[in-house]
Amino acid sequence: MQGKAGRGYFGLGVEGISKPMNVGSLYRTAHAFGADFVFAIAPVVNMRQIRKSDTSETDKHVPMYEYASPDDLQLPRGCQLIGVELLDDAVDLPSFTHPERAAYVLGGERSTLSPALVARCAHVVKIPARFCVNLGVAAAIVMYDRMITRGRFAPRPVASGGPVEDLPPHIHGGRFTRTGR
Repeated sequence: MQGKAGRGYFGLGVEGISKPMNVGSLYRTAHAFGADFVFAIAPVVNMRQIRKSDTSETDKHVPMYEYASPDDLQLPRGCQLIGVELLDDAVDLPSFTHPERAAYVLGGERSTLSPALVARCAHVVKIPARFCVNLGVAAAIVMYDRMITRGRFAPRPVASGGPVEDLPPHIHGGRFTRTGR
């Protein structure tokens, strides 16, 4: 995918989700945005039913993990858990710098992130909207924001319209060797 950050990784998960079509849609969107893994914490859904809406068959391409509780959640070393929740002290998404290694987690359709999970989060972000948006929309906004802020794209022109110049090709540095001391 053009623009995908060459360094780092991210995962996307949800806590307490109850609708299989939402899980499938969420995972399909994560797959489309290049997520490296997806997860569910205490899902109240038969995870096998998600194939009805996950037409990209994410489970064949992206590791999927399921955890019984927030305490059971295991992330790779150095991966920061980022909660997406409408909390007063959450950081507005446009003002947030995404970590190189991150796992984003959202609450279920009619619930919020549990206090136990919020306590595990390194950061909590919120989408500055008038009211709560659909779960899948929220996930897509977060992943899109990560992609445009961490990806490599041509600069936006000052006036309306598309890029006025092509993105220059990435140039790798010269050969690097270590000398023994």
